Amino acid sequence: MSADFPHIPVMLNECLDALAIRADGAYLDCTLGGGGHSSEIFGRLGPGGRLFSIDLDTEAIAAASPRVLAAGNGGAFCALHGNFHDAKALLAAQSVSHIDGALLDLGVSSRQFDDASRGFSYRADAPLDMRMDQTRGRTAADICNTYSEGELLRVLSEWGEEKWAARIAKFIVERRAEKPIATTGDLVAIVDAAIPKRVREKDGSHPARRTFQALRIEVNDELGVLRRGLDAAIRWLEPGGVVAVISYHSLEDRIVKEMFAEHAQGCTCPPELPVCVCGNTPILEVLTRKPISPSQEEVNANTRARSAKLRVARKLG
Repeated sequence: MSADFPHIPVMLNECLDALAIRADGAYLDCTLGGGGHSSEIFGRLGPGGRLFSIDLDTEAIAAASPRVLAAGNGGAFCALHGNFHDAKALLAAQSVSHIDGALLDLGVSSRQFDDASRGFSYRADAPLDMRMDQTRGRTAADICNTYSEGELLRVLSEWGEEKWAARIAKFIVERRAEKPIATTGDLVAIVDAAIPKRVREKDGSHPARRTFQALRIEVNDELGVLRRGLDAAIRWLEPGGVVAVISYHSLEDRIVKEMFAEHAQGCTCPPELPVCVCGNTPILEVLTRKPISPSQEEVNANTRARSAKLRVARKLG
């Protein structure tokens, strides 16, 4: 990992405690990113231990893999290029029959966020891209320039929980009629114009934060990917295996909470039935009734951890 791309893994100790890593176990890091979590997991594996780390970003794989390998103590490491919602196929291609633990860190990697050219940040003017995998798919600029006003309203409302979604969508459509929206600076200027100054001054966060979040989620289908990827990780776990998920906003955390609860639910028959006929049995035990938050000490050292929430569940036999 280049010194130009420092990476601070969020809630590292909490994740390692939750996974309870066995030296000869098989583990899955669904988001390799900067390699922070993967390095620490891999360093705890010995001969017979295996770590599989997935990332959409080929640059992230190239940068993080040497760092992970340098932490090794005899285990085997394999970086997999792809989306973690394809974990089942990616693992099957490696002839993996099971995993003993899975970690999903849902945040945008610091390296991607700090690289202005990727278009994730509203603090630097750059092409309006936001794709985690720059080899395919539509960009945030494509969405801004082609979605109808109603579609933009939906994206901003649902994925950004933006109170001014209707006005921002209207301003986007009006501005693109004059010239295409091409850069992050173009979009920030539109949001600034759409949200009244008195509101912008009162809001403690950047006025474009929710708009950028919404577009990033739409570009990368982040919530759909989360549902499919988490389901695959749960299905692939051995009995007794643990899945740990770090989310960074309420939409993600709600999905994780609901999916854990769904998989932890047993009989779904109406209570008036004397005997169960559905045959449903729980496959998870939820270990965190309330999500774990980072310590104040960690937040002080790494402000990007401030909104993180960790939920953990164990696969039942």
